[in-house]
Amino acid sequence: MISTIENMLTDHTFMVVALGTGLLGLLSGVVGVFMTLRKQSLLGDALGHAALPGIVLMFIFIREKNLALLLFGAIISGMIATAIINAMNRYTSIKLDSALSLVLSTFFGLGTALLTYIQRDPSTAQAGLEKFIFGQASGMLIKDVQMISVLGVVVLILVAIFWKEFKLLSFDRHYARTLSGPYHILDYVLSFLTVLVIGLGLESVGVVLISALLVAPAIAARQWSNRLWVVVMLSGIFGFISGVLGTFFSSLGRQIPTGPVIVVIATSIVILSLLFAPKRGLIQQKYQQKQRQLALIDQIESEEIQ
Repeated sequence: MISTIENMLTDHTFMVVALGTGLLGLLSGVVGVFMTLRKQSLLGDALGHAALPGIVLMFIFIREKNLALLLFGAIISGMIATAIINAMNRYTSIKLDSALSLVLSTFFGLGTALLTYIQRDPSTAQAGLEKFIFGQASGMLIKDVQMISVLGVVVLILVAIFWKEFKLLSFDRHYARTLSGPYHILDYVLSFLTVLVIGLGLESVGVVLISALLVAPAIAARQWSNRLWVVVMLSGIFGFISGVLGTFFSSLGRQIPTGPVIVVIATSIVILSLLFAPKRGLIQQKYQQKQRQLALIDQIESEEIQ
């Protein structure tokens, strides 16, 4: 068993996939914090499903599985979905959750129909686009990791540059829009970064599970601190750990999908955080409650003695 693990850790394919999924987890954790603070956790699920028709349409146009161009198609489709959701929420009486559900089901239905159509074409039937639904991290190549690294640096730089603006948009979006400055544009920039990270993670995690990778690290990190920079840092770390450990455990067996294992690891981190976080953890809360009860009993007994 030990020799198997040692061989796996030194395997080039494992290192490439682990690095790629770790970077995706880090980026998802950082962007996911802003998404959860804006109370748009379901947006990741909707945009993940909305990216599928963009991927399929781009493949129909270029007739080859070029990840960079497929990612571009996913981003275009995701931004169109974002614009539709925002327009429905702002200019109609439709609530956000209803708009998300409608866009999610419509775009995913369109993507599935297009995917079924191209699978009937003998020249495109083996393209493997169905892997974008549930993900296939094992097919990640070094050039894919390089692209994730470059775009990841861009995402982190933009977050650092517009940290103050993203912070204000996350905590009070309506107030930010009343101020002078390009807050309206930066709102779309933040949505674009979310769509970009979702597009990067589709091949590894898939449209079905990408929202969990965005939300879970952010929820776990929120239990450990009230400072935004600490939460963002912890969320990125938790996401990176989820990606690497998910790849590790999925590699121990045969035909174990990496994406679902990554989500299980991320969810396990959430559970541990909910239980053992020093201030918000359930165990700590129970302990503090017990201490308050004992202090109250001691106070009552001392008053009765007097």
